[in-house]
Amino acid sequence: MNNKLLLLRLTGLAGLLGGLVLFSGDMLIYYVPGSPSTLRNMTLVSDQRVVLSALAALLALWLYLAGTLQLWLAFAPAPKISRILATVSFVAVLSSYGVIHGHYMAIAGTARLAAQQALDLQTATTLARHTNQLLRWVVYPFFALLSGVFFYEVWRKRTLYPRWILPFFPLLPFLLMGVFRKILTGDMRIIIIGGYLNLIVVLFFAASTIALWRDNDKMIK
Repeated sequence: MNNKLLLLRLTGLAGLLGGLVLFSGDMLIYYVPGSPSTLRNMTLVSDQRVVLSALAALLALWLYLAGTLQLWLAFAPAPKISRILATVSFVAVLSSYGVIHGHYMAIAGTARLAAQQALDLQTATTLARHTNQLLRWVVYPFFALLSGVFFYEVWRKRTLYPRWILPFFPLLPFLLMGVFRKILTGDMRIIIIGGYLNLIVVLFFAASTIALWRDNDKMIK
């Protein structure tokens, strides 16, 4: 087997595993059966779950970064500038997943202390939550750039991706998040919405790896 083809497959599986690891990290701090508030749930889970969630962020970050190499290889036929822009943006977006999730430990720690002191959780965690949201806003321009380059080059068939991959790219699921927020309730809402951003990355890497699993030896430069 061509070494690049093997790398194409392994990096996709790494990205997929990274998404599952970080989704597990989400559930470690968010999920408490029968409790609908993720902020309150952070005060109810054990210290061990919070620590494991933080470790999941680091492990997932490494796996996500490995997964970005699959996009670099898949964009081999594309113009060099498009390949660089897409990959750099993908690195920026996926690395932020680990950073932002790691920052949630500040929210969790503040919320747990507030609960112990009988303080209002929303008020006590305002600064931590505001900072976390600011980190997200920094990433959005990179996500927009990645989306534009990805859709343009894939639609023009200048990558290794078939066009059917486009609905599985994270942009469309991301835009549908508000719909799921409205229709989901109970524990299912905590599971899906709590881990939504990682689940859409899992979906993308699963579709991407399936699409690229075939023999691309002659197409990879």
